[in-house]
Amino acid sequence: MFYLCIRLITKHMDEITKIETVDQYDQLFGLETLHPLVNVIDFSKATKSVEYIRMNIGFYCLFLKDAKCGDLTYGRKNYDYQEGTVVCMAPGQVSGIDNRNRTAPRTKSIGVLFHPDLIRGTSLGQNIKNYTFFSYEVNEALHLSDQEREIVTDCIHKIRLELEHTIDKHSKQLIVRNIELLLDYCMRFYERQFITRNQANKDIVVKFEQLLDEYFQNQVAMTEGLPSVKYFADKACLSPNYFGDLIKKETGKTAQEYIQCRIIELAKERILEGVQTVSQVAYELGFQYPQHFSRLFKKHVGCTPNEYKQKTRRILDTGISTSWEIKYSK
Repeated sequence: MFYLCIRLITKHMDEITKIETVDQYDQLFGLETLHPLVNVIDFSKATKSVEYIRMNIGFYCLFLKDAKCGDLTYGRKNYDYQEGTVVCMAPGQVSGIDNRNRTAPRTKSIGVLFHPDLIRGTSLGQNIKNYTFFSYEVNEALHLSDQEREIVTDCIHKIRLELEHTIDKHSKQLIVRNIELLLDYCMRFYERQFITRNQANKDIVVKFEQLLDEYFQNQVAMTEGLPSVKYFADKACLSPNYFGDLIKKETGKTAQEYIQCRIIELAKERILEGVQTVSQVAYELGFQYPQHFSRLFKKHVGCTPNEYKQKTRRILDTGISTSWEIKYSK
C-alpha cells in the first residue's frame, strides 16, 4: 500500500537528502518527468514507494491530497474540516515522507512541482513572495470545499495538458500563467478559510494583544530587544507568515505594523509622564540605540520625541495649538 504523508520537520533531527531538481523527485517515486523545470504528478501512478525520507527541496510544490485528512489542528485547537487538503512548500524547506507503520490505502494525491528557474523574468517570478502560503506549516493547510477542489483540480489538469502539448514559443508563457492562476485561486480560498474561522482568528488577535502588553509590562523588551512577529507566532503555535496574514486580515495592519503602533503608543505615554529621558524610554521599549527609536517615532508621529513632548505639553498647559500640533499630538 502506498500512503503519502507530507509534513514540515525541523532540520536537526536526522539526515536530510537534497532533492534539487524536479526530475530527482520524479525518480524517487518512479514518475515520468514531462519537463525538467515543471511537472504535474499523480501519486496513484507511482511505480516506486518510499517508506521514509527527509529532504531539502530546491523547487516549489503544491499538493492536493484528495482524501479525508481528519481534524485540522489550528494553533492549539481542532477543526473538523474533512475536505481535500492543499499543502504548499517552497525551495529550501525541509519536507518528509513517513510511511512507517502505515496501513492506510493508496491516496489520490496530485501535485505541481516547478523550479524557480521556470518563473525567472516572469510576473509570477516577481510576485512569488506574495503567495505567503508557501511558508505556512502543514497544520495551516488549505481545506477545500467540493467546488473549490474541482477548480484546483481543473487548474492542475490544464497545466498537465500544456506539458503534454508539443513545445512551441507559447509553451512557457501558458504554463506559467496557469500556475499563476492556480496560486491566485489558492489565495482566494485561503481568504475564505480565514473568514470561516472568524471567531478562532479573533481569539488569536486578542491573545496577540495580551502577549504584546505582557511583553512590555514584564520588561521582556529590556533583555530580549524589540518584539518580533516570530515571537508571537511561536506563542500562537503558528508560522510567522500565517500569523501575519491572519493579523492583516483581522486588523487591516500587518503584524509588524501592529507591534510598531503599540510601541509608539507606549512611547507617547512614557514621554509625557516625564519621569524618564528619551534614551531611557528607548531602552525600556527594546531599542538598542536611541536614535533608532527617534527615527521610528518621527516616522509615525511626524516629529521627534522631544518635540512631541514640548508641543503636547504646551497644548495641555495653554489650550493653544497650531493645526500641525493638533495633527501630531493625537
